[in-house]
Amino acid sequence: MAFKVVVSDPETGRSYQLEAKEPEARRLVGLNIGDKFDGAIVGLPGYELQITGGTDADGFPMRPDIAGPGRTSVLLSSGPGFKPRRKGERRRRRVRGRVISDAIVQVNAKIVKKGEKPIEELVAPRPEK
Repeated sequence: MAFKVVVSDPETGRSYQLEAKEPEARRLVGLNIGDKFDGAIVGLPGYELQITGGTDADGFPMRPDIAGPGRTSVLLSSGPGFKPRRKGERRRRRVRGRVISDAIVQVNAKIVKKGEKPIEELVAPRPEK
């Protein structure tokens, strides 16, 4: 099991796609949206990250107001998981709960506390197109 972890830096507005592999990825299972974890899990020692969401293998988003790790159908009036086209529109959509499980493939997180080294030094640079 491995997770793609998209880490956002609120100060610069940049995002970095990292990977959490076994056995460190197991430490993320069971955490909720809003929980904080050590950045060393994804190769960012000294950083503290907060979970902001995620998606499962089929693309269903996690919602912070749904309990548990399972997929369920709920009536939504706003995102994540639904973008209304008209004022007052509501639709029934399938979404995931707020708990990270084995079915989750992508975890979104933001930086809460920075480490000693800048993140650009810790993350391999992406090749220019």
